[in-house]
Amino acid sequence: MTTGNNSWRTERGEGDVVPEAVPAATTVLVRDGADGIEVLMCRRNSKLAFAGGAWVFPGGRVDPGDWDGDPTDDLRDSRTLDAARRAAVREAAEESGAEVDPSTLVLISHWTPPIEAPKRFATYFFLGPAPTQVAELHADGGEIHEIGWLQPAAAVAARNAGEIDLVPPTYITLEHLSAFATVAEALDHFTHRRPEHFQTHFVRTEGGMVAMYEGDVAYGTDDLDRAGARHRLWMLHDGWRYERTP
Repeated sequence: MTTGNNSWRTERGEGDVVPEAVPAATTVLVRDGADGIEVLMCRRNSKLAFAGGAWVFPGGRVDPGDWDGDPTDDLRDSRTLDAARRAAVREAAEESGAEVDPSTLVLISHWTPPIEAPKRFATYFFLGPAPTQVAELHADGGEIHEIGWLQPAAAVAARNAGEIDLVPPTYITLEHLSAFATVAEALDHFTHRRPEHFQTHFVRTEGGMVAMYEGDVAYGTDDLDRAGARHRLWMLHDGWRYERTP
């Protein structure tokens, strides 16, 4: 996967260094439910500083033990991806009890937070089939206080109804998954598709915020009305909406 430069080493401005973004990994586990595809999600402890109370996929930072040899901060180094895959498997087991076969995981995206963020994680998102022993899944009781299977479209609707909290990468991933009727369809699609790199650019607007990504005509600017292609998440007080030009 091509991810450009090492964005966590970029400078905000002259003499103002961006906080280092910690390498992390997320495991998006899916299964076929009675009414369509379902995804394993976890509610984070509301007291946590990062995404407290939000529903997320199992995941966390890449630990020293996840590396084969000395760690590197180079996103383009294949060892970084390998370490992230190990972290995804480990975090899924720690947070939910899911024992995941690493060979079944498909890299679907990589997310780099905006340079303004006070706490930054450069996160690899992996998609994989849920383990068969679903009855053994459990919340860890520490970082994770609740765990459950949600339909992607239902989770998006619950967020916009004010019933649950989501963060932008989770919301957009759920939007993508809602297009598939079965796990096989989703895995086939992402297996034959190049993983996307999302580097967020936030803009304030009336009624909330807009998160823009590469491919949006206004990416890197504040001109939300500029005519052209769209790739953005409208994060408004009355609801969120993902807009992307085909």
